[in-house]
Amino acid sequence: MEKRPVIYAFIDGNNLKYGVSSDLSDKNGKIIYKGWELDYRKFRLYLKNKYGVSKAYLFIGHVPGNESLYSSLQEMDYILVFKPTIPFNNNGVRDTKGNVDAELVLYASALTYDKYDQAILVSSDGDFYCLIEYLHYKDKLLTILSPSNRYSSLLRKYAHKIVTVGQFKDKLERTK
Repeated sequence: MEKRPVIYAFIDGNNLKYGVSSDLSDKNGKIIYKGWELDYRKFRLYLKNKYGVSKAYLFIGHVPGNESLYSSLQEMDYILVFKPTIPFNNNGVRDTKGNVDAELVLYASALTYDKYDQAILVSSDGDFYCLIEYLHYKDKLLTILSPSNRYSSLLRKYAHKIVTVGQFKDKLERTK
């Protein structure tokens, strides 16, 4: 009997959340894609059932006061990896920044690397190009799930590995 490959997902939390929820406009400002809200429970089940993902690492900025959200995500079988956030002013609105790129690369290329056979990267961010290239070279890159139809031009080389999350909106959208 052949052993099933161990598959891990490495999820850029902000890229996923804002990638699916943002409206996309053409150069004239006309909305060509309406954003939607992802159901994280459905998404975790999708990763498990479609790809056989045994561990799903979700990299997010830690915001005090969101503990119930974090507990809920953990109950859905996500392994949360936090980055401290930094407050900043965004056009007069107080916001927070928690860039998780380094943590995601560290986990995928070093801390968990020997524990999985193939990886799924959930992001459209070109900052992960070096990780994608490395995983591809080591024959560990299963697929890239891009949260939106737009992804970094750096990833074009791997377009054959890219699947857009929005293709499965009907299965993954949060219903009221």
